[in-house]
Amino acid sequence: MCWRGGREVFRGICFAVASGEGLLLTGRNGAGKSSLLRMIAGLLRIAGGRLELTGGAIDREIAEQAHYLGHLDAFKPSLTVGENLSFWIDYLGGQGHPQLALEAVGLGSLTHLPAGYLSAGQKRRLSLARLVAIDRPLWLLDEPTSALDATAQTMLLDLMRKHLAAGGLVVAATHQQLDLQNVRELRLGAAA
Repeated sequence: MCWRGGREVFRGICFAVASGEGLLLTGRNGAGKSSLLRMIAGLLRIAGGRLELTGGAIDREIAEQAHYLGHLDAFKPSLTVGENLSFWIDYLGGQGHPQLALEAVGLGSLTHLPAGYLSAGQKRRLSLARLVAIDRPLWLLDEPTSALDATAQTMLLDLMRKHLAAGGLVVAATHQQLDLQNVRELRLGAAA
């Protein structure tokens, strides 16, 4: 169950996602897609029910085993592109190499540029670089294709396919179809 702003957003949602599977959260604006992702990520209190990551590290919370990419791209504009990614690698305990991750998302040549100079799509790709640089089994993606051009959307879908093929899980809130295999849809109904 989810309450936000003094109103019930949803209740009675039940779902399971197995290793190598994706779950697309769909529905109208206000249906609770972002709220559900934030609950899984540990950023929003669960009003009722439970969430469980079976097969995950038992000594770690779900949030510690997940990447959450929300609407806002979390970076410091005054730090360079490379410094921003290095910060996240250090903060989240990753072992990835920043340059390789930046190249994977098409930002390899912008490593020394202050992140504040990036376009909206480049900022999104900088956030996506965390998925490459830091290994986590669960990806929680809120409108992951937002601000991405067609080439970057293809790159993101390739990253998602590789993650699923390696046994990872993807839960993505989206308003558009994502060309992925082994993906189910959970349609959330909007409150009036």
